[in-house]
Amino acid sequence: MKSFFVSTLLVILTAVAVYAQNPMRAGQWEVSVQMQMPGMQMPTTKSLQCVTAAQLARDPATGLPSGMQNMPGACKASDYKVVGSTVSWKMACAGAQPMTGDGELVFDGDAYNGTIKMAMQQGAMSLKLSGKRLGDCTQ
Repeated sequence: MKSFFVSTLLVILTAVAVYAQNPMRAGQWEVSVQMQMPGMQMPTTKSLQCVTAAQLARDPATGLPSGMQNMPGACKASDYKVVGSTVSWKMACAGAQPMTGDGELVFDGDAYNGTIKMAMQQGAMSLKLSGKRLGDCTQ
């Protein structure tokens, strides 16, 4: 379940970074995620995400990591807003565990902090996010 949410989160972050004209710059990003549910707090997980200039210039679907578009429970982001250094959006995930939610990232130079709040049949879940640009992509 944890890997599903982390994979879904990476899809959403890429889609948001690509679609909106936000403060994110192309490069290698380290993304930290901490999932919380009532009565449960998961350890923080970290992953690397390469965001290219081409992804930032194209439609969000073309910037999704390969294979994620066909993943069961795929999420779609909508209602993108960029106000200054803040990016916000709404989302809906279909599949065996449908859910809806909203997210917000606040950028400070080459770093961000934010949250995603989700509602699903099993209850509420929140994700605490942080990211920092490490430099150019190494791929």
